[in-house]
Amino acid sequence: MTEEFMKTKIVELPRNIIAGHDVLGCVKEVCAQVHSGRTCTIITGGNTMKAAGRTVLEFMDGYDVDVCNVGEATFDNAEKAEAQVREFGSDFLLAVGGGSKIDLTKVVSSNLGIPFISIPTSAAHDGIASNRASLKSETGSKSITSASPMGVIADTAVIAKAPFRLLASGCADVISNLTALKDWDFARRLQNETFSRTAYTLSQYAAESIMDAADMIKPNFEEGVWLAIKPILVSGFSMSVAGSSRPTSGAEHMISHMIDLKYNKGSLHGEQCGVASILSMYLHGGDWERIRDALTVIGAPTTAKGLNLTDEELVDAMVHAHEIRSDRFTILGSNGISRDVAETVARKTGVI
Repeated sequence: MTEEFMKTKIVELPRNIIAGHDVLGCVKEVCAQVHSGRTCTIITGGNTMKAAGRTVLEFMDGYDVDVCNVGEATFDNAEKAEAQVREFGSDFLLAVGGGSKIDLTKVVSSNLGIPFISIPTSAAHDGIASNRASLKSETGSKSITSASPMGVIADTAVIAKAPFRLLASGCADVISNLTALKDWDFARRLQNETFSRTAYTLSQYAAESIMDAADMIKPNFEEGVWLAIKPILVSGFSMSVAGSSRPTSGAEHMISHMIDLKYNKGSLHGEQCGVASILSMYLHGGDWERIRDALTVIGAPTTAKGLNLTDEELVDAMVHAHEIRSDRFTILGSNGISRDVAETVARKTGVI
């Protein structure tokens, strides 16, 4: 007698996605389409309120709107935002800002069980449309499962006005999918880890699309934002399909998180992942030069110096990166790599 088939999977993806020039005016339409109610809280910050929040407010005539200004994405700030939203009695949320504001809103949305719409003012990483959030704590950044946005409004005109460094960082984050996927396949073959061909393909498509468009992604060029935003969104979808960050996060992200934990000197998440993917691809025996060259064309860092790190700090982050999460098997192995190996890889690739 055959064993009863018992598998079940739930995939949460945005219901409505609008991307392009001057699309903030679609916010009321999107709110109506997701049946969001009439009372909402905009979660934003000082700069992002100026960049897009005020414009969004102007388009929300007829809605009862509160504004919650928050700082960085921390567990404490998430609790404060949640308390304000609860007190106001909002039916839904609008996340207007960069990655930290959107990540924080995901957590509030998940905890309160109310929908949210993602309205990015920049694209510094691939979390614009995913159900993963990264919040900071005393022990570093922690990636957690949260809510997926019900809608996404990505105005390329707004994103193009943000510092180009943010977009370059987002592109580097997506390019680093190439090594995350190698780690995932590595774990599938060696440890029989759960694997999704669909999520793998989406993540790979996103990374390759950014690589192919690298020479068009440049400062003060809105078409470059248009070419980058779709792969950045698709990269986020791959996490929702996989039910984890596996298709976009491997050894390169562990190195990045260790940099955050021990040597936070102002470099961006995507910048760190881009540099770390050069190192990880070398360890895999892959084409690390192609990653380096694409990052160079886009204008993202390719060296420890570009991350404001000393050679020793970069090597140390590589050596200890495996400690970030013991449940994720990567090319670093369960016990990490030696200092000699880390230094050799970093020198061979020109990262130090």
